[in-house]
Amino acid sequence: MNIRKGLYIQWNKEIFKIIDFLHVKPGKGYAFVRTKLKNLVTGYVLENNFSAKYKLKKVKIESHSYRYLYKERNIFYFMNDKTYDQIQIEKKSIKNINIEFLKEGIKIPIFFHVKSEKEKIFLFLKIPSTIILKVEQTGYVKKGDTINNTNKIVVLETGTKLLVPSFIDTGDFVKINTENKSYMERVKKQNSNYFT
Repeated sequence: MNIRKGLYIQWNKEIFKIIDFLHVKPGKGYAFVRTKLKNLVTGYVLENNFSAKYKLKKVKIESHSYRYLYKERNIFYFMNDKTYDQIQIEKKSIKNINIEFLKEGIKIPIFFHVKSEKEKIFLFLKIPSTIILKVEQTGYVKKGDTINNTNKIVVLETGTKLLVPSFIDTGDFVKINTENKSYMERVKKQNSNYFT
């Protein structure tokens, strides 16, 4: 079995990246390979043992830089930065990120499963773990457990609602953790790419 770290394989109808492996030759029984696999779409890591005779199905993965253009109903439109080709991705196909933080004009990598020269299937896209967005509208103050701990709901430029400290005002720029959808800090001035 030709196995190595970084290899992409298709297993159980999903695509994984081999992040670690170990050849095991027990005193009794058949040799096997203990692997640690990362699901490319969900990011979930699992361990699995493959028989040394098992034939892994290798797959080719490509990523390209795209610029997010706009959303129309449940369709997101992106443009390849080099070729200017446009692609459409349905909202239901984007499962690995909080898409409500996608800002028009932002550059992001999009990953594809390359089946042939003419057939490339969308897998997932990545956005930065932190992003800076402008506060368009401030809402009511939500009182916390103590008098000093007050938060409020604001509407960001992407239309997303977020819980922030009460001192945040309309026009402020805030840094957000896109993975857990939480406020991090207020930033003094706009970052041109909207992410750090």
